[in-house]
Amino acid sequence: MNIKNLSVLSRACVIGTALFSLSLLSFHPDISLIAFPFSLIFTGCLAFFSLKKLFADSALAFIAVFRELLQYLPYVMLVAFVFRRAGNYGTPFALDVLSVLLWLFSSALALVILHYLNPKHISGVSKEWSDFLEKQKAGRKNPKNKSFLKTTLREILSWIDALVQAVFMVLLLNIFIVQLYEIPSESMVPEFLIKDRVVVFKTLSGPKFPLSDVGLPYLKKYNRGDIVVFRNPHYANDRKSEVRTFISQLVYMCTLTKVNLNVDENGNQKADPLVKRVCGVEGEQLMMQDGVLYARTKDSPEFKAVELDARWAAWNLNSVKPSLKKGIHDFPLSESDYAQMLETEEERRNLNLEDLASECRKIASDFEENYDKLKTSKKTTVSFTDEQLNVYSLFINSNYFAASLLSCENGASWFRAFMTDWCGKEIDFAGDLYAEANFRLNLMIKRIAGKIILRNAQLYLSGISDENFASDAVRNELMAEAQRLFTYCMLLDQRNMPVFPSNDENGNPRYIPKNSYFMMGDNRFNSLDMRHSYERWNVKLTSADTYSVTYMTNMQPQFVNRSRMLGSTSYRFWPVSRAGIPGKLGK
Repeated sequence: MNIKNLSVLSRACVIGTALFSLSLLSFHPDISLIAFPFSLIFTGCLAFFSLKKLFADSALAFIAVFRELLQYLPYVMLVAFVFRRAGNYGTPFALDVLSVLLWLFSSALALVILHYLNPKHISGVSKEWSDFLEKQKAGRKNPKNKSFLKTTLREILSWIDALVQAVFMVLLLNIFIVQLYEIPSESMVPEFLIKDRVVVFKTLSGPKFPLSDVGLPYLKKYNRGDIVVFRNPHYANDRKSEVRTFISQLVYMCTLTKVNLNVDENGNQKADPLVKRVCGVEGEQLMMQDGVLYARTKDSPEFKAVELDARWAAWNLNSVKPSLKKGIHDFPLSESDYAQMLETEEERRNLNLEDLASECRKIASDFEENYDKLKTSKKTTVSFTDEQLNVYSLFINSNYFAASLLSCENGASWFRAFMTDWCGKEIDFAGDLYAEANFRLNLMIKRIAGKIILRNAQLYLSGISDENFASDAVRNELMAEAQRLFTYCMLLDQRNMPVFPSNDENGNPRYIPKNSYFMMGDNRFNSLDMRHSYERWNVKLTSADTYSVTYMTNMQPQFVNRSRMLGSTSYRFWPVSRAGIPGKLGK
């Protein structure tokens, strides 16, 4: 390599950056306007200090400046690329491809030129250039007539330069090759504890240039059981949020992980990205009941238990290895709570609906007898909203229900409908274990609520006031049972999941689309994952009962397309005592 050839390479590099700048032209009145002049100014500096000063004027003092500009070229062009796409309007895919190709071309040339400008190789380009650099190096080692302030300033600038370049180099590595993550929550206990640090390789997962769809091809196919890092689909995926994410990542690295700007519109830290396990793959329809995950496909239309899921699903953290327990902060259920939950599920499964129907009819008849004993004017009618029939409201306001029903013209008939409207109906759940279980749970709650309302009516007719209800042993026993069922309702959305994707309007099954996956945390009682929304709303326990009890839910399952997936966890490097390839350490 001689000076002439190096000059040709430099011209090609300048032309590449100039064409790249032209690809960033924008006529929209937003931040994208900055991209073209920002890139063009850098291109002008590159052309001036290399083609004009160094090669035309032979001003060898600008070798260092040229080298510095080449080192920053990929990073400056990347920032300009982001600026162009950070506006209110997108860019065509073809333009993105062109910009990326020009970035690759210019960056590759910059690396080649830097190789020959390295003091170890520059003698092959020019003996004069090599001697000049040696004299510069000797002058810095033995400074004459240079103040301490200038020497210190030069040293500080060199450190800043090294830090900035390191940050951008790490940014590029994070985008395309490998990234380190710190586990922020206990959703993957016992596999990962808070503050565990993992390595995620991204190259095979199709990483893309920021704010574009241009990047490496997807080469990885995820399997059930893979632990993956992915962008949280609960947050907006628009251009504005992606710009904020990119900038926050840059600031996060520049401040040595001390400043994280990745917050939502309310200023709260975003749970993004997420680390969860792949539990459902393309072509499957899922359902989870009593902690067991079921799946079916077009080729296997019957729901079957996914045996693999039981290997990593953690329902009772009290049973994990003692060495891990000390690192777990939150145990959602005690051993007794867990046993009570299992008893409730067993009772629901063994519920005899014929016997229950007879019991509900008797409760309605007993209430009607007490209703008839109350010889007061009953002119108003009563009806209750879904909010009033919420399981919490139904139990906590049972006094109000009894008093309202006793004093209204249709009180006894409404109560009978509430207790018995479901009786005698033929309901085919077609293998939907979730729908059948919730229907039965609804009836269990109604039975206890009916007994409490009946007992309240009996106490009222005996002349006992609300204030003295707490001293009634029968009522207290019923309220304890109500508390058990309410507690189970609180666990419902963590323990179970409806058929997902839901069937179409004709009852035909739908399946997870191609290149999409369903993820859950291993710590199922402490994981806001792809089963859940971040909002809560009131919903009926079952659609098979007109007078169904309601409860607060955040159940809103969704799958994640592979375009949102950043890679799978390959290695845990911290803490050292548990370093290794993630496995089933807690089981």
